[in-house]
Parts: sequence; structure tokens; C-alpha cells
Amino acid sequence: MILGIDVGGTHTDSVLMQNRKIIRKSKVLTDKNDILGCVMRATQAVATPEDIKQLHRIVLSTTISTNAVAQNQLDPVGLIVMNGPGVSPKDLPLAEQTTLIAGYMNHRGIEAEALDDDELAALKQQFSKDKIENLAVIGKFSTRNPVHEQEVGAYFDSQSSHVSLGHHQSGVLNFPRRIATTYLNAAIWRLHSRMVDQLASYLQGLGVDVPLFILKADGGTIGVEPSRKYPVQTILSGPAATIMGVLPFVSSTADSVSIDVGGTTTDIALFADGAPLLEPQGVEIEGHKTLIRGLLTHSMALGGDSQVQVVNGALQIGPERKGSAMAFDGPFPTPTDALIVLGRANIGDQAKALRAMEGLATSLQQTPQQVAQAIVDIMCGRIAAKVNEMIAEVNSKPVYTIHELLEGKVLQPQQLIAVGGPAPYIAEQVGALLALPAIVPQDSEVINACGAAMARTTVELNLLADTESQQLSFAEDGRKQKISSRTSVDEIVEIGKERLLEIARAAGARDEDLEVEVADLQSFNVIHGYATTGKNIRVRLQIKPGLIKQQQ
Repeated sequence: MILGIDVGGTHTDSVLMQNRKIIRKSKVLTDKNDILGCVMRATQAVATPEDIKQLHRIVLSTTISTNAVAQNQLDPVGLIVMNGPGVSPKDLPLAEQTTLIAGYMNHRGIEAEALDDDELAALKQQFSKDKIENLAVIGKFSTRNPVHEQEVGAYFDSQSSHVSLGHHQSGVLNFPRRIATTYLNAAIWRLHSRMVDQLASYLQGLGVDVPLFILKADGGTIGVEPSRKYPVQTILSGPAATIMGVLPFVSSTADSVSIDVGGTTTDIALFADGAPLLEPQGVEIEGHKTLIRGLLTHSMALGGDSQVQVVNGALQIGPERKGSAMAFDGPFPTPTDALIVLGRANIGDQAKALRAMEGLATSLQQTPQQVAQAIVDIMCGRIAAKVNEMIAEVNSKPVYTIHELLEGKVLQPQQLIAVGGPAPYIAEQVGALLALPAIVPQDSEVINACGAAMARTTVELNLLADTESQQLSFAEDGRKQKISSRTSVDEIVEIGKERLLEIARAAGARDEDLEVEVADLQSFNVIHGYATTGKNIRVRLQIKPGLIKQQQ
């Protein structure tokens, strides 16, 4: 059995599954001050003590890290950057928060300038005075040689709660994005680490030794303890859970679009021949352009509980959610109240929903039914317009899926999959506006928890080989290995695959779910004195994201 739990902003959903089938499902209210209690209540709602003994894995998706970034509830960070020449510091992200220090590697990973011990000593004293406990250390070419990052991190380790190193976050050569990624990793580390501690208590309370995973932005999972080091990977876990939950219902031979209509927001995702689309460089959140590998989603501030009001003689829906629908004793009219008045949703207190519409109708000199229809029309129209806008944007540039780059692909969705609480009541209307047949999967109200439960463990590995210096380095952990001057590209890939499988198994992946693919491969000749003296080979490998295979 597998237990999937989605800790959302309003509800914590849980499903107990076996062979991709739901045995039990539940929704409990989320208490942001007691995540441990929420997860325990969600577990007890679907799993008996006998079920818990049979659990094979537990997977969580959570909005905790995402909300911390979105609401700017971030810890102070000592942001240390080794910039070197070539890029003006003012053009780098977070320039005002950055401390630039001496020392840098060149593009081949050779030290071009040493660290300044006196400068580090003064900085250490300053951080101690300012009580800064979380640090982020980034060097421009640290993915080629991480020694400077490692030395600076070790120097500050004794007085810091945590030090995030740039080369640990990604092996990709994009200095500005690596700065933003490492900064966020440090800024949410304490919050995430506290949750990891609570989840350890949760497992202890269950009395079982079962693997516990957290969903990442790329739709894969990471072990809860390893996630303590890389909390930034769990940002946008919620939208990823939706996509993985929708995946079994997506056509494998046609393009599709999905909408997840929640209480506060609606998330939109696209699929090319059954494969979710990917952010090619990394996700962007609250203006931070990162190297976090993530699925492509667009979120709009429009949901079933969005506040509806009359502004300058016209209806305005959202962008804020100020509570539940009035049909559920909330303070303001919402689209959910409108759906109840129209008879589409047989939920809540119909009399209270009608009063919500009557208040708006008086201002507009219309009937409650007319106002309700106008609200639903506006909501569906905005969602459809956003879908069309997203499709046009995707078709204006290369299309990347979680598996590959599709050269010349033009996305033409043939179906709409709608999930979330209000989805059954608006799916047909949104589908009609898009000229697409609409599907509302069974159990769509807990689709995120299903997606988390079924997601594979995913990891990636970046390798840099220099046959002239006869050295192979693994970007993420800084390991180095001696190679021959005649080592081929294929041999580098094979070495990388062996190492990637080791990392994946250590992260909790099952052998039957380990599909390795080459995500990127580049090879350049090294020229000295008009002669080729070696090759510079760069390889990025990954475990292919997807759904776990059923147990036999």
C-alpha cells in the first residue's frame, strides 16, 4: 500500500492506494501551525493500524516552501558571491543583499585568484554581529571546480546553522540563476528543516519504518531526510502533484491541457503526446529565476472561493480569497455561491448562497440568477483565455517535455482534463469555450494526493570531462575521477549512469523505476597552438520522471 498526502493551504488531502487504485480518501483542514497534527489526522482518516503496517511508501506534496517565498517569509541570508571579472555585480540577482569576495576559478576550473583570508575573517565577524545564521556561497565556475565554495563553506560552518553551496544546487552553468537558487535554498532551510523534524516524529508516532518522500517541482520525489539539504527542490510541489495525478487520464497520442481549480487559484498545465511540459531553464517564483528543474504551470488568482464584489458598477472576481463561500458561512459572495444558485453544485446552504447573490443583484439591478450566471461566465471566460494565452506562448518557442526537446512541435490540445473542487461544475463550459471535450476524472478532489503517491524518485547528475587534463568531475558533489586522454563520450556517459544509479538508490528509488536518460550532451575540441589537445565533454543525466510501476 502507498499513502499519498497533499498539505494544501486550506485542506490536507490523503489517499490510501494499492496498484494505483484508491482504497480510501479524506480531506481535513490544514493548520499551518501544526503540520505534524495535520499529517497525522490525514493518515488516520484513511489508514487503520493494520493498513499502516502494510505501507510500502509515504509521499507528501506541500505548499509550505512555496508559500514562504510567495509571502516573503524568508530568513536573512549571508549571500557570499565570488564573481570574478566579466559580469558587473549590479547586473546579478539580489545585488543589494550580496557580499562580493575575492577568489575565482576560470572557465576550465583552474584557480585564477585565491581567496583572501583577512577578508573572510572580517566577514565572519560581521555575520556574527548581525546574527546571520544561514549562508549561501556561490562561485561563477564552481560547477567546474567547487574548491573555493567548499573552503568558504567550511570556514563559516562552525558559526552557521546551515551553508548552501551553489554547486550542490545544480551542475548547470548559469551563474545568475545559480545565485537565486542557492539564496532561496538558504532562506527556506530553517522552515523546511523544522518540517523534516516533525515528519520524523510523525513516522515515530506511526511505529513503522517506511520510506517517506517529498514531491519536487519536477514531479519526482526525494527522501525526506535528503530533502533537508535541498529544500528549494520542493518549491512548487503542489502544482507538480496535480500534473502527476492527472497523468493517468492524459491521452498518450494527443496533446492535452489540464486545469486545477482550487479555492484560491487555478493552475494550468500542458501535455505533448502525454508528456508534461518542462521549464527548460528552471522555474521562476516571485521574480526569482532559478535552476530548479520544474514542470511548466501557469497559476491565476481565481478560484471557487475568490471574493466577488461590485466595483464601479461591474462584477469583480478576486484576486483575493477572504474565506469560504457564504454557503459555508464565509464572509463574502464567491463563484461557489453562484454555482449553487444556478443548481450546478448541490452543496452547502442554498439559502445563504442565494442571499450572497441577492446582495450583488441589488447593486446591479439584476436578478440573483442573472448575477450568478454572469459570475460563472466571467470565471470560465478568464480561465479559457489564460489557457489560450499559455498555448500561444509555448508555441512561440521550442517545446520541452520532461523527456525531451520536441523540435518544431506545435501544441494543439485535443482534450481538457479538469480537477479540483469546482471542476465538475465548470468543466463543460470551459471546454466549450476552448472547443475541447472535457474530462473530470473520478476522485478529482484528491488528485494531488494521488499524484504524490504515484510519483517516481528522480535525481540528475552533471559531469564535466577534460581529456587534456585527464580529469572527470561530478558537478553536484565535487567528486573527481582520473580518466584517460582517450576516454570517449560514450564511456563518460556509462560512468555517469553508474554513479546516477547509486545516487538514485540511495535516495530511495526502486530498481523497476530506474530509467536513465541523457538530458544534455556537448563535446568540444580543446585547441592549443593550432592542434587539438583534448576534448571538453559535458553530460547531464537524469532518472526519467513519471509514475511508479505497479507492484506485481
